[in-house]
Amino acid sequence: QVQLVESGGGLVQAGGSLRLSCAASGSIPSINVMGWYRQAPGKERELVANMASGGSTDYADSVKGRFTISRDNGKNTVYLQMNTLKPEDTAVYYCRIATYKVTTRALSNYWGQGTQVTISS
Repeated sequence: QVQLVESGGGLVQAGGSLRLSCAASGSIPSINVMGWYRQAPGKERELVANMASGGSTDYADSVKGRFTISRDNGKNTVYLQMNTLKPEDTAVYYCRIATYKVTTRALSNYWGQGTQVTISS
């Protein structure tokens, strides 16, 4: 089992910055992808950014150039630096880790509890 604990959400004005953190604990296979999703009221959950254990990244078009994902593999922690925030970035942000265990060929997904990010105009 893997547990995820998120932190760093809050209320900021448009144009401001926030940094989200997500620490994973438990039995974590070395092959994994850690990332952030968000869900605004009345909308489906969407990918914000992912980063694989090997370092490759993937961003939603809406955040490219403003958000940066990074990770510390030694601490099993993923970060999301969010700059130039816009009111449309307001959502609950969820951390996710997808893992692949080579010995069992098992794919697993784990989610954090979510952290609220609110951007005022």
